[in-house]
Amino acid sequence: MTLTEKEAPPAEPSLGPDPSPGGNPVRVVQLLAVVALITLLAIVTGKGDLLLFIAILVAIVMLHELGHFVTAKRAGMKVTEYFVGFGPRLWSVRRGETEYGVKAIPAGGYVRITGFTSVEEVDPEDEARAYRQQPFHQRIIVASAGSAMHFLIAFVLAVILVVSFGRATNNYTVGSVEHWPGVQTPAALAGLKAGDTIVSIDGKSFSSPTTMTNIIKRSTGTSLQLGVERDGKLIHLTATPASGKGVTVDGEKLADRGYLGVEIKQATAGVGPLASVGDSFSTMWQATTAEVAGIGQIFSPHGLSSVFHQVTNSKAAASAADNPGSAPRPVSILGIANLGAQSEQAGIASVLMLLIAINIVFGILNMLPMIPLDGGHVAVAAYEWIRTKKGQPYYRADITKLFPVAALFIAFLAVFVFAGIYLDITHPLQIPH
Repeated sequence: MTLTEKEAPPAEPSLGPDPSPGGNPVRVVQLLAVVALITLLAIVTGKGDLLLFIAILVAIVMLHELGHFVTAKRAGMKVTEYFVGFGPRLWSVRRGETEYGVKAIPAGGYVRITGFTSVEEVDPEDEARAYRQQPFHQRIIVASAGSAMHFLIAFVLAVILVVSFGRATNNYTVGSVEHWPGVQTPAALAGLKAGDTIVSIDGKSFSSPTTMTNIIKRSTGTSLQLGVERDGKLIHLTATPASGKGVTVDGEKLADRGYLGVEIKQATAGVGPLASVGDSFSTMWQATTAEVAGIGQIFSPHGLSSVFHQVTNSKAAASAADNPGSAPRPVSILGIANLGAQSEQAGIASVLMLLIAINIVFGILNMLPMIPLDGGHVAVAAYEWIRTKKGQPYYRADITKLFPVAALFIAFLAVFVFAGIYLDITHPLQIPH
């Protein structure tokens, strides 16, 4: 989200002299020492994967801000700050009229563009370069550039995914057969092996990547005929999913639902360089439609009721955590980092898919037509353009009238965020086996 003079964090007491064109060498050393210490602690405590994914999320946020920064600069607007983090300044350097730096709280970042709203006070000498004085199309480009950057990142990641791992199919390949304490898994009893690809159940192929796992989840104690590709040949095996109740695998308690007892990964088919571009768009389209449906579901009356039920009912929260997708649930930055750490252990393909989904969600949510989101600024610019009559002075909307609505929106989001943080701490989401 682009932050304006009004929306950016208030100026804090300076921790030293104003940033010089060359920066402060002592501060650079201090900053590098802090980063090194945090990295060492993460590695020693076994949280290296988590720290790495948090760093990736910060990089994504700053690429979002880079979209605003570059388009504003190209349009000739005055950009005074580009910072990672919030709070007290740790280090900064000035290049021309823009200060670049790092602040103490790594909870995002911001770019400060002069005159981003009609109520902001701007020096008369800078008014001509203020955001609000620019043509309609330039304001739309700058305000939406952050979300556009997210979709660009998602597309690049989709290309890397398809080129590296092939086209995703609706089937699953067995990575390994699990060992359950004191009992043989259904997969072992059925004769499944690592490298097998499950292509059908009871003679029916899968309509989506989640079809197979959903069938297994609800088929505890029911015999299933599995169509399995092994060494280029189709064979048929009989498996009876067993409940995970009372079973612990690698220190993790399984849920009371059907399991085969295998580590699985989505099967892929190889594609050529040209076909990979089309497949990348297809991957993005599938992810986008899935995320739009998910956002609509979680903000529906049923979704809001489900979230409230999970917050107030530990069993409901545990069930939703063990079965992602079974119930609408908000995910905070903590939950995203947790899923990212799990994805890193599952492999690069899982990490790429998660990052694609994250960027698409960020891109969609940021374009909601509500201040202070980017979409709110797009909506204001569009409203002013519509209200401006030909030959008349450009209409300026009184953005202060939106402040009560924006306050309610922010309060709603805050409740939602805290609900997500609470659930992510008490009942972390688990990537299903």
